[in-house]
Amino acid sequence: MQLTNFTDFGLRALIYLGSLPEGELTSITVVTETFDVSRNHMVKIINKLGQEGYVKTIRGKNGGICLGKPADQIIIGDVIRAIEPLQVVNCAPEFCHITPACRLKGALAKAKQAFLDELDKHTIQDMLTDNSELLILLKRI
Repeated sequence: MQLTNFTDFGLRALIYLGSLPEGELTSITVVTETFDVSRNHMVKIINKLGQEGYVKTIRGKNGGICLGKPADQIIIGDVIRAIEPLQVVNCAPEFCHITPACRLKGALAKAKQAFLDELDKHTIQDMLTDNSELLILLKRI
């Protein structure tokens, strides 16, 4: 299963925010520059993550962004469910005339569930713990 760029960069942003010392804020611009993604795209991602409670945004002169909850409470499978359109294939009868007899949709549904079941075992904190190489790459050491 391939995630959209939106979800990919959303997860990267959460990992970056999780690498910050507790209470430290950063800006969308810093996250954008870290991952070389357009600021406009990252604003949309952070907005969605904020709506879902994963990112806290603070407006104003001393504002910024940070995780909306502890990194060990952000389950990757839940993030994906919240921001990723998870339809693997379009099985609408008007789109596919074999839908009434198709067994592929059941197999794909099981595969999608297995994918999410695995990601439900991992948190943003898991991506950071004992991962000094990542922290170096994120310029946090």
